[in-house]
Amino acid sequence: MGRNLLSAVALSSAVISPLFTSDSLAESYNLPELGDASSAVVSPQQEYELGQTWLRLYRSRVPTSSDPLLHTYIEQLLGRLAQSSQLNDRRLELIVVKNPTMNAFAVPGGVVGVHTGLFLYAESEAQLASVLSHELAHLSQRHFARGVEMQQKNSIPMMAAMLASLVLAATAGGDAGIAALTATQAAALDSQLRFSRQNEQEADRIGMQTMVAAGEDPYAVPAMFERMLKATRYSRRPPEFLLTHPVTESRIADALNRANKYPRQQYPVDLDFYLMRARIQLQHDQTPQDSVKRFSSELSGESLSAEASRYGLVLALTEASQLDRARATLQPLLQSHPDKDAYIIAEANIYAAEHNYEKAQALLEQQLSQNPDHHAYNVRYAELLMKSGNYARSEEVLEKHVRRRPKDDSVWYLLAEVHGLAGNILGVHEARAEYFILNGVFDKAQIQLRNALKLSRGSYHKTALLEEKLKQVAKMQSDSNL
Repeated sequence: MGRNLLSAVALSSAVISPLFTSDSLAESYNLPELGDASSAVVSPQQEYELGQTWLRLYRSRVPTSSDPLLHTYIEQLLGRLAQSSQLNDRRLELIVVKNPTMNAFAVPGGVVGVHTGLFLYAESEAQLASVLSHELAHLSQRHFARGVEMQQKNSIPMMAAMLASLVLAATAGGDAGIAALTATQAAALDSQLRFSRQNEQEADRIGMQTMVAAGEDPYAVPAMFERMLKATRYSRRPPEFLLTHPVTESRIADALNRANKYPRQQYPVDLDFYLMRARIQLQHDQTPQDSVKRFSSELSGESLSAEASRYGLVLALTEASQLDRARATLQPLLQSHPDKDAYIIAEANIYAAEHNYEKAQALLEQQLSQNPDHHAYNVRYAELLMKSGNYARSEEVLEKHVRRRPKDDSVWYLLAEVHGLAGNILGVHEARAEYFILNGVFDKAQIQLRNALKLSRGSYHKTALLEEKLKQVAKMQSDSNL
């Protein structure tokens, strides 16, 4: 009986302990301490700092996509939705996770994560926007901070109930004690679930308001819920998103009732969504030949977007080294949309596959003269310069671009590679340090900075900057307990 009682206590403690305080969670996951315990409020700045710490840790542990076209598309969509949301702090950071499952999440401090698999479930930009709007609503309503506050408010009554159960177990007998512990556990779970359901309902309501304000179709919300519910019917384990965002028939009905307040109307089809969907399908196929079969079949049969299927076929043919066919397949797309960045980069990639780097670079130079800040053009141009051996020019392009996107670890990674090819060893150490910092690998960042310091002794300014950066990294490491 004693062993059973200990097991019950351990189980109950494991379930209830998150309701006591956030400090134990911070210690377990090496996250910074949150908030003032006396006020039970997490400030927006503390949320932001937590989000940055979480992002660094998460980025180092999951495979992410650095596809610049995909990042640009999602960033622009998020930005448009954020402008129409109730967010006060619109410093958003995107992380795209290379994973075929349906999932998206929001982390306090403006971090938004999107699994590439979400594109494979959504059938329109509006359906994708419905998920992102829901996550932005979690951020704008500060559900994390409110959750911490609720936990701290509940800690005293739940602790008292737990102690009463233990006293009962010691005085009235084991079975009664176990029953009391079970009741306490159930009360704790019920409190958490009720708060979670309230959050989900609020995020659904405010997310739809964001959709409407941003000019997206509100009827896409119940349609996406239907897609999610369908996904659960043919899977033993629900998609990751549905574990924290369960979809029920009543939730779909609620979403449809909200949407019915707005007149049904035609919305313009966003081609870029379908182009990005094709790029992701290619990423998740086993081989380029599989993708060629997929997109050829779509073109001869049913497709959400025939133009996107043709684009996917161009990409697959290029990867399969069927370059003449790729160029012929691309021509109708260029004729219909000669300024589409995805098509221009696809054409440059065909030239690059033929080792005609001069022609490929000329295409991108022309576009950059009109749009010098374009993320995908800059990255692909720098990559082509590197492949053609023009390391100095590639360095120049990336050094300018990384100032535009200082938190983009993929640009720092590419810059470190180019610095190495150019023989700029000091630059290699600096770029690698920035990459490791963004990925939360602080010990390796410090090694790179110390190596850079050895090479900068002749420059007082550079030495001072590196020493200050070392101090900052040491503090980050200390704050994260890594």
